[in-house]
Amino acid sequence: MLIVQDSVPTFNTDPLRPSKAAFYSAVVPGLGQLYNKDYWKAPIVWAAIGTSAYIYIHNNNQYHRYRDAYKRRLAGFSDDEFQGDNYLSDDILLAAQRQFQRNRDLSMLITIGFYILNIVEANVAAHLKQFNVSEKLSLSTDWYRDDLNHSNHLGLSLKYRF
Repeated sequence: MLIVQDSVPTFNTDPLRPSKAAFYSAVVPGLGQLYNKDYWKAPIVWAAIGTSAYIYIHNNNQYHRYRDAYKRRLAGFSDDEFQGDNYLSDDILLAAQRQFQRNRDLSMLITIGFYILNIVEANVAAHLKQFNVSEKLSLSTDWYRDDLNHSNHLGLSLKYRF
């Protein structure tokens, strides 16, 4: 009796792996990438979120600096840091305050966007790691010359071996 075994190795899938990776990335950004063993992606996540968070903090500090000076002038004080040699008018203080507020809000949206992208990337990468790519499936291109009218053609071939 001849027993023929399938030469395709079995591939175990873990249906919870993508959700674990997404959860880990939601708890600590970059942890889902480490869970997926994509070690090179974690520093990119940390740099993206860290840079945008730093820009948010900088814009928030500047916004409060100009806002406090403007509020002190409205209260009748003339001892803020923008008096004397660094004199700025009330209109300039108000314009700078609005600009830093707009930049602060934009950098917060970018930080949230990077955070969500981090979670989605960890989930998708975990799904793709479970994708079974068999050697039986191939896609190739072919360049051939037609002998009838001597023109060149580009062909696409999809092959599946049983």
